[in-house]
Amino acid sequence: MCQYHYSRIQCIIPPYMQSRLLSYRDRELQFFRSRVSQLSLDEQIRAKRKVFTQLSKAGQKAFITKAKAVEAAAVGVYREVYTANHTESLPGTLVRGEGAPAVEDSDVNNVYDAAGATWDFYHALFGRNSIDDDGMKIIQTVHYGQSYANAFWDGEQMIYGDGDQEIFGSFTTDPDIIGHELTHGVVQYESNLIYQGQSGALNESLADVFGIMIKQRILNQTAANSDWLIGENVLLGDQYALRSLKAPGTAYQNHPQLGDDPQPDHMDGYTDDPYDNGGVHLNSGITNHAFYLAATKIGGYAWERTGKVWYAAMCDKEMVTQNADFAAFANATKVHAEKLFAGEPTVGQAVAEAWAAVGIN
Repeated sequence: MCQYHYSRIQCIIPPYMQSRLLSYRDRELQFFRSRVSQLSLDEQIRAKRKVFTQLSKAGQKAFITKAKAVEAAAVGVYREVYTANHTESLPGTLVRGEGAPAVEDSDVNNVYDAAGATWDFYHALFGRNSIDDDGMKIIQTVHYGQSYANAFWDGEQMIYGDGDQEIFGSFTTDPDIIGHELTHGVVQYESNLIYQGQSGALNESLADVFGIMIKQRILNQTAANSDWLIGENVLLGDQYALRSLKAPGTAYQNHPQLGDDPQPDHMDGYTDDPYDNGGVHLNSGITNHAFYLAATKIGGYAWERTGKVWYAAMCDKEMVTQNADFAAFANATKVHAEKLFAGEPTVGQAVAEAWAAVGIN
């Protein structure tokens, strides 16, 4: 039987932000109606993902109609970018296919390029052939809805809103957001973590961790050189971002509508928020910070060692089951650090110290 919590709110803008906006603007009827309308759209998309994630692997392949693997083609990225033309029709009108030149629409070009960088990240570093590791097309739709302020992986494709241009800008401007959402697809085909409690927070954290590494690789940044911020262009204002792996709880402060970033960086601040599936977007800050601590301690490019350890753990279906908690995932990273870098004991030591530093032993 499908459980509602398996799919709820697997998006880049968490419910605590939406709730804060509704509270701040509850006297402005037009704003309130637009937010309620957006929440309704979000639920429709989550309902589709809920069904998809409960299917067997064979069922998932049968369910997917638009994103089937390209038959008889060599291993390589295959992208299609559509526009919904500010409607809720999916996938919409095809604007740019694989190999086609850039178009005038910068949102189309942004997601085309970032999806290519995401595919190359997973293929070059881990030998992965697209999201499902079986040549899946990467289908993306821009200009979804009216001033829609979110981005989603719906189980089959990516969806991006234009934002309200008051608090949120276009959701195509940050490659870490695109990498984040496409990584939800990778998680779906690997550990398929249940979107509730600690397993749900791990789901969100993995999306952030790989999203930030994808951005770092695009910018050729080492762990020491990265800002470790997610969504600094989407949340308007030079001093704001959606999340910080370096310092959870500081991504935005004294924001006129959102207040302060509520993410904890340690288990002492763990929050069981019923409006966020047990705090999946909040508590992901704890495991995000563990990755940051390990990556900066190990040094170099985050994807060279720490990223490989996290990927191996994410794909280990025996150690990281669908309902894995933080301790189970931490243990998996310690085991894989020792396996992958047996000749470099400092890697395993840094990983163990990072988990201990955030209160997970």
